[in-house]
Amino acid sequence: MVVLNLRNDCAQRTATNFTQGMTDKRFLELEITAWLKSPERAKQIAGEMYYDGGHAVLGRKRMALDDDGKPKELKHLPNNRLVNNLYSKMVDQKTNYSFGRPFSFDTENTKYAETLGTVLGPRFRRLMRNVGEGAWIGGKSWVYPYYESGVLSFKRFPADEVLAFWADADHTILDAAVHVYMVLEYDEQEQAKDVVKVEVMHGGGVDCFIRKDDGTLEPDPQATSGDYITKVDPATQQVTTYNWERIPLVCFKSSHHEIPLLSRVKCLQDAYNDVLSNFANQMEEDIHSTILVIKNYDGEDLGTFRRNIMEYGSIKVRSYEGSEGGVETLQIEVNAENYKVLLSLLKDAIIENARGYDAKDDRMSGNPNQMNIQSMYSDIDLDANGIETEFQASMEELLWFVNKHLANTGGGSFEGAEVTVIFDRDVLINETEAINNCKNSVGILSDETIVKMHPWVSDPEQELKRIKAEKEEAAADPYRAAFEANRTKPGAAGQEPPVKDGGTDGKTE
Repeated sequence: MVVLNLRNDCAQRTATNFTQGMTDKRFLELEITAWLKSPERAKQIAGEMYYDGGHAVLGRKRMALDDDGKPKELKHLPNNRLVNNLYSKMVDQKTNYSFGRPFSFDTENTKYAETLGTVLGPRFRRLMRNVGEGAWIGGKSWVYPYYESGVLSFKRFPADEVLAFWADADHTILDAAVHVYMVLEYDEQEQAKDVVKVEVMHGGGVDCFIRKDDGTLEPDPQATSGDYITKVDPATQQVTTYNWERIPLVCFKSSHHEIPLLSRVKCLQDAYNDVLSNFANQMEEDIHSTILVIKNYDGEDLGTFRRNIMEYGSIKVRSYEGSEGGVETLQIEVNAENYKVLLSLLKDAIIENARGYDAKDDRMSGNPNQMNIQSMYSDIDLDANGIETEFQASMEELLWFVNKHLANTGGGSFEGAEVTVIFDRDVLINETEAINNCKNSVGILSDETIVKMHPWVSDPEQELKRIKAEKEEAAADPYRAAFEANRTKPGAAGQEPPVKDGGTDGKTE
């Protein structure tokens, strides 16, 4: 019997979930089995599947009723299964809007900002972009801090791999978590098979299991259970283990409700694919675009008749008892405009329900002003505000592990240092209008605020340092300072002198 080393407060809160004599291990076996089949996880998997193009239309069949009134598949008719993946476009659009540009740290402690920029470097910024994408797809995504060769590293877990046990209804305090994932291993006969691994994270460390087909858990002989951190002294080879004071798993949510984006648009995306596929079917059914009215034809059955038309392009008719034989047609028109209107309505509905934007919006024609641009971005801004609020709270929790790492490794003690993570949005703007607003704000706002709002500045702190260095260099060189002062005067070298108003003789003044 395996008994997990759960925290005392966790055991007290979950005591009502245990029957008499049930062990922690048996409790986890039942919880994992129920979670793997839960509707919540099914939505998370569907979100990932739809993003990869696995839509419901791919399994569509053309059906009709047979002579007994039972449905049967019509395999001889065109059956297009077209996917226009507007959902994945919305996921990429919303992800790149909020996380496409590098985030920055706003803190008065310059050393702390430089240290965070080193620890949370380009690899972590790429990870955060993927975490944002996973949050839109699965409603939430997880970041696991760990040590790799003595270096603090971070790993992303998708939503459908983590079963969380929360201590509160708002899902802010984590009691324990179970990471379930699948690996491919070879058995003794060199046959590949899927093995389900289970890592149970709690206050006492991590316990590693293998999940059998019957749902039971067995200790994993290839993994090490125990404390989260293992340190090996290179001189003595002595092994020392440590534990985090918190469970090293941080949840990044798309919103408080943790709802996948697909839940908003699935029915609309399926309807769009169905209409598009139906339109393609109608265009391909050339032989069915005309109904043939046959007079005095006593040949084969209608199936053979249709096949002969397609193969030879002709039929034989005859007169019978004074009645002339012949073939007449009833033409069926496929109105493509109806399909076009319906597809346009469904596309607009998908964009609106996903709270994205249409880059081909009529408001963007010509030379749009900033108000039109902001109007186009109004819906996506709503979701961006929500997910950035959730991510800032999660980053504060993640920085706790970073601060502990810095304190334990001699990188400095930054406990209690205030820092705000700023996610720079990738927004289309009218640069001319923005630059003019910056120029008009000189003398009203500080140089730092103006530089931060300038559209050409990607790193405000670095730009302010460059401006300061240029001013100091100019002040140290009196000749350059005089040149800079005179360069803007009328008649200075390199400038055209002004033309006298009303002059017609070409003279200047």
